[in-house]
Amino acid sequence: MAVPPEGAPCWADAMFTDVEGAKRFYGDVLGWTFGESSSEFGNYTQCYANGKAVAAVVPPAPGQEDQSQWCLYLASPDAAAAAGRIREAGGELLLEPMRVGDFGTMCLARDPSGVVFGVWQGDRHQGFEATAVPGAYCWAEVFTREPAKSDAFFPAVFSYRAQQMQDDQVDFRLFDLGDDPVLGRMAMTEDFPPEVPPYINVYFTVEDCDDAVARATERGGILRFGPVTTPFGRFAALSDPQGAAFSVIDVTTAEGEMPKVTDAS
Repeated sequence: MAVPPEGAPCWADAMFTDVEGAKRFYGDVLGWTFGESSSEFGNYTQCYANGKAVAAVVPPAPGQEDQSQWCLYLASPDAAAAAGRIREAGGELLLEPMRVGDFGTMCLARDPSGVVFGVWQGDRHQGFEATAVPGAYCWAEVFTREPAKSDAFFPAVFSYRAQQMQDDQVDFRLFDLGDDPVLGRMAMTEDFPPEVPPYINVYFTVEDCDDAVARATERGGILRFGPVTTPFGRFAALSDPQGAAFSVIDVTTAEGEMPKVTDAS
């Protein structure tokens, strides 16, 4: 497995009070199958799309039973060094760099605007075994009410080049590694209820967006936005029955011109 470059999204997991319920929901909506849970690592359970590891689900840590949320991990060859840059850039370490068996080293952090994310230094486990195929991770966006704070923070930690989308309707920015966009940043508007905290929205690929939305809502998920067809694909934003936000996207169904961007670094 290729080692992802520093700052590239490399893994996603989520805590669920009802792990079995989460497995049924995502198994039906995204077609996932599941590995054996590892009691040594808090009953961490990997999720598979066509036999490839694409995510994981885990019971919540004590005191976090009501905080179902997808967490995106960004790759680093040195989690301790990344943790130092996080502090220097004004972020907060929620979990100091911690070795996870022979799989790798992780830490959890919060950016100055309140967005929680992880850093992963891979060893035996480098991260996603597949991306941008049905059931697998495809894209992610930082949703924040304080975009200026996130805009300063993430490039300082991961050396991203920033590009601002030229659109009067939305405040959207791309973070690039070289010539490749790896992460988006969306300013949260007043349309978001005040109780919704800043978060990273993770997109999973599906063969048919409308069909995935129908399966999700039939199984207790809530449609938050869409489906809508864009130059990037047809997508919809959802919450699962336990409140974790995610999106589904059919990248084969796209229409319209790609939006213009300008350098914002």
